[in-house]
Amino acid sequence: MESLANLRTGIVRGETTARKIVEKALASAEQLNDELNAFLQIAREGAVKRATEIDQSSEKTTLSLAGVPVAIKDNICVAGMQTSCGSRILGPYHPPYNATVIERLLTAGATVIGKTNCDEFAMGSSNENSAFGPVKNPWDTSRVPGGSSGGSAAAVAAGIVPIALGSDTGGSVRQPAALCGVLGLKPTYGRVSRYGLVAFGSSLDQVGVLACSASDAASVLQVIAGRDPHDATTADVPVPDYRSVLDQSPSLGSVSSDLWTCSPASSEY
Repeated sequence: MESLANLRTGIVRGETTARKIVEKALASAEQLNDELNAFLQIAREGAVKRATEIDQSSEKTTLSLAGVPVAIKDNICVAGMQTSCGSRILGPYHPPYNATVIERLLTAGATVIGKTNCDEFAMGSSNENSAFGPVKNPWDTSRVPGGSSGGSAAAVAAGIVPIALGSDTGGSVRQPAALCGVLGLKPTYGRVSRYGLVAFGSSLDQVGVLACSASDAASVLQVIAGRDPHDATTADVPVPDYRSVLDQSPSLGSVSSDLWTCSPASSEY
């Protein structure tokens, strides 16, 4: 899967369409899921409909995530899609509302293609504790992808989607990112709304980003960060332009926005 910038540029120039990009992501998710078990729900019909609407929108050239397919950890509410938290207790639950991070992704033009597997109620570090079976590491399916956001990390590492959302209480984005060879970001507490995230430890939980580059992660954080009246713990401070400072670091010197990149685990993927 290409970077967010390349995907958006292709759409703006008319070289491709949101529907083509989303259908490619859906096909990859469906093809690989029997082996990886990264997705608990793949929302083909809704995703294709959404992508078609983006293509027909007169505003698509102004949307920062226009046509970008995203995968969402199954403890973050997406209206009309399951939110099981990897547990059969909540297996059939379909929330009637979107988490704030989902509303912001959709407003920016992103398309949710599915909900990703995770350790039950986000309590685990190997993604072997989901009630719906373990997630496999795309680089070596005999190994674990880490957890609890293992499904989201695997979906990015396998090249199914360029970005995915997870949640991090004590390492549940950063650790699977490390094990799957992608970038995992846990924002500062209060930077991103927790409204619509099923709580594990409310004083520690944060919605985080999994991506293949710092540039892509910055683009997503730019969209989802900021004060939310639904979450009193969010900080009422301006959201900076994260991408503009990627090459500035007083402690590390120049850090290229492409410093961290990943690729499909193998030619098979």
